[in-house]
Amino acid sequence: MSIRQTHKTISLALAVLSLGLTSIGCSSKAQNSEKTDIQQPITKLKAVATTLAPTAQDLAVPKYKHIFVIIEENKAYNQIIGNPNAPVINQLGQTYGKAVNFFGEVHPSEANYVAMLGGSTFGIHDDAPYNAKSSALRKNGIDHTISGRSLLDQLEEKGLTWKGYFQNIPYPGYKGTFYPSALNALYASKHNGFLNFKKVQDDPNELAKLVGIEQLTVDLKSDKVPNYSHIVFNQCNEMHGLLKCPNTQKLIRTGDAMVGKVVNQITSSSLWSSPDNNAIVVTWDEDNGSTTGTQGCCGYNTKSTANFGGGHILTIVITNHGPHSRVDNTPYNHYSLLRTTEDAFGIHEHLNYGGDINNGVKPLTPLFAK
Repeated sequence: MSIRQTHKTISLALAVLSLGLTSIGCSSKAQNSEKTDIQQPITKLKAVATTLAPTAQDLAVPKYKHIFVIIEENKAYNQIIGNPNAPVINQLGQTYGKAVNFFGEVHPSEANYVAMLGGSTFGIHDDAPYNAKSSALRKNGIDHTISGRSLLDQLEEKGLTWKGYFQNIPYPGYKGTFYPSALNALYASKHNGFLNFKKVQDDPNELAKLVGIEQLTVDLKSDKVPNYSHIVFNQCNEMHGLLKCPNTQKLIRTGDAMVGKVVNQITSSSLWSSPDNNAIVVTWDEDNGSTTGTQGCCGYNTKSTANFGGGHILTIVITNHGPHSRVDNTPYNHYSLLRTTEDAFGIHEHLNYGGDINNGVKPLTPLFAK
């Protein structure tokens, strides 16, 4: 297939160039993370699964059958709330549940996607390809392939299923880092946290769960939707931007329409009217790089390797049987979202910083509980 041949022959220099060109709006505050919050060298950084007894808040999260996570890009809370170019998202926030003190962990994008699945950034502080071998591409020399446990392991151990739906991924299991080209990277692996995990990289059966977004329509109609889903639009449709789609307000308007389309698909399907609990989470990876205001929560520290602040972002929780018109002022981040997902699936092994209750990581119980 020609795209595979093209991908194999493209030069490393072009890949590096693409990282810069496709990072419009991706901020970089990595200077805050030069010093770590651990004693061992950064190249030795490892995160260990945390298994603590569930709290009363964990136990108050009802069991859910399906959770869909729609991830938008690089927009601060105040860029979305009240913006006339985001009418759908604003209406969803008013109608369902809205977390108004939610934060990303770090800048730039990639590590936040990893954090949603693994409960840690694993020291990743750049958007280098998950398979990058050159230490020149990887800040602090950190390997972007992670051998540790993730939500995927937890789900499969419970007999539950997962899938990633990606717009413009050329075929299921695609291991390339961009498509269709470096200069027009509509699909980018830096927004696909599944690929950072060795478990996925090495197993064709796992790779087959990384599919095109059109498969979501098929799965909804055939009642074959997995228990857990990531939904990621292309970089012109997720509010990120490329050279060919740079206008911020148009990106917000397009991203808002995409969210509305997919939310309508899910809420119009048979699963939404079933007696089972189902939820759609709309969140962002990080803000637009603003340096004003609070940048993080729940253990946030400018010297942290895993939580030096990804900025204030919006997160909305849409449920079929849960609360409506609820505003939650509790400080949360993606570790909180992971903890909530674990709770909702009856998993009480809270991975890595998802278990950091001493620093205020807690589930989004008010937005998931009836």
